[in-house]
Amino acid sequence: MSRLAQTAGLTDDQRDILKTVREFVDKEIIPVATGLEHRDEYPQAIVDGLKELGLFGLMIPEEYGGLGESLLTYALCVEEIARGWMSVSGIINTHFIVAYMLKQHGTQEQREYFLPRMALGEVRGAFSMSEPGLGSDVSAITSKAVKDGDEYVLNGQKMWLTNGGTSTLVAVLVRSDEGHPEGTAPHKSMTTFLVEKEAGFGEVRPGLTIPGKIDKMGYKGVDTTELIMDGLRIPANRVLGGETGRGFYQMMDGVEVGRVNVAARGCGVAQRAFELGVSYAQQRHTFGKAIAEHQAIQFKLAEMATKVEAAHAMMVNAARKKDSGERNDLEAGMAKYLASEYCKEVVEDAFRIHGGYGFSKEYEIERLYREAPMLLIGEGTAEIQKMIIGRRLLEEYRLQD
Repeated sequence: MSRLAQTAGLTDDQRDILKTVREFVDKEIIPVATGLEHRDEYPQAIVDGLKELGLFGLMIPEEYGGLGESLLTYALCVEEIARGWMSVSGIINTHFIVAYMLKQHGTQEQREYFLPRMALGEVRGAFSMSEPGLGSDVSAITSKAVKDGDEYVLNGQKMWLTNGGTSTLVAVLVRSDEGHPEGTAPHKSMTTFLVEKEAGFGEVRPGLTIPGKIDKMGYKGVDTTELIMDGLRIPANRVLGGETGRGFYQMMDGVEVGRVNVAARGCGVAQRAFELGVSYAQQRHTFGKAIAEHQAIQFKLAEMATKVEAAHAMMVNAARKKDSGERNDLEAGMAKYLASEYCKEVVEDAFRIHGGYGFSKEYEIERLYREAPMLLIGEGTAEIQKMIIGRRLLEEYRLQD
């Protein structure tokens, strides 16, 4: 166990879970991650191992067959998994956002139908907000649902769907004007639909097409796709929570969990980058001594370790705030912003420590260097986080008349 990024106040169960996950990462993920990533190959054996460990049911309540663990436990597991390979943490993140949204907002029938199979990993979740021309402006969604008898007909194109091919349940956010008069605020006329589909690519159910994987700079292995709806018919009982117009609030609640997850991913990748940097610095010799003995390298290591420690502390704080039942959008935004920025900086410093070898695909740091930028964008850009943080600070520190 490393000296950095320790978490005080954990239960024996939490420590046992984290020990098991770390051993799995060291044995089953780190040795194969770079090879799989270079081939852009889905890590099926790793996913099967996560199923056996019960991680797909980690936060799902025990009454539905899950482990009923806290967001903190989940975030610390994600941190460990991202330390091994960030793409694997993405596979479980989208699954858990959907499971969390079902637990918090689903009808009893929806929870009973989906959650037990999600806990076993038999149903795999993904969620879809973004669109090709949308960026961070969720209120500009153009995909639409129109009521037709006991069904809704969905049309539109969605973008950046993590697990788009391998998932079998997608929570899709679309505009639904039914029951909402013209002039209603955009965020009050959105609905989340629970869309079941076959795994794979092409037409995965009538009216629903997953064209194929988007080729990316990093974050490989996990499939990132588009989702095209053309006359997709969904029964009314697959409106999340059974009521239209609540989709924006449901998705934002899920994204708060997702932002803690992205912060945890940043912490994990930064930890691995530090491990690689501090190890290489002690092995590589220049001018007759290990480069770790040069003050310039020691300064880098000091800065890297401090950033790892600070990001971890903020991530833990955000998770504990959510677990306590309190609003945590400020803390989650801060943690996501800081952890993703520090991750990029720690990875770059580790890359610099490796010198020319950091540019070689034989070295793990090359993969991390391509993966870190995704965290600056995923679950809301740094600029969006700063907007959220700034608005919440003004709420908290508003001048009194």
